[in-house]
Order: sequence, then structure tokens, then C-alpha cells
Amino acid sequence: MFHKFALARVQTGKEAKMEALMTESFKRQDEGSFTPVYMGEVLPKMLALLRPECIDEFKQAAAHMSSQIGS
Repeated sequence: MFHKFALARVQTGKEAKMEALMTESFKRQDEGSFTPVYMGEVLPKMLALLRPECIDEFKQAAAHMSSQIGS
């Protein structure tokens, strides 16, 4: 679900970069190594790929995901 959400908000031509970041993130989630520290590293990279009008909405979704880590 987050995958579709993110790709719908990415800048044209940046889809492959977002896909690679999400693939790594989901892999880390599966392995249990998706931590708040990692999220702090990957989030700015993801935000840079988004259309400007989508950044605040994405940040809210990311904050919700971050609050769920370890739950």
C-alpha cells in the first residue's frame, strides 16, 4: 500500500530511484533492521524524489510508519 502511495507522488523520471529505496527499506523491514536511524537516513533521499506538492503528505505518512516501527 505504501509502495503505491509513494510512487504516485514521485517526480516523473525518478520512479526507479524511489523503487530502489523502497526495495531496500522493505527488505530491512523483513529482516528487522529497519530502524528509526535508517529511516532518518533514507527519508531525505525519498523526499528529494517527490513532487513538491506531495512532500508534506509524505512526511505525515512517514511519521506514522516511524511510530509503528517495533510495534
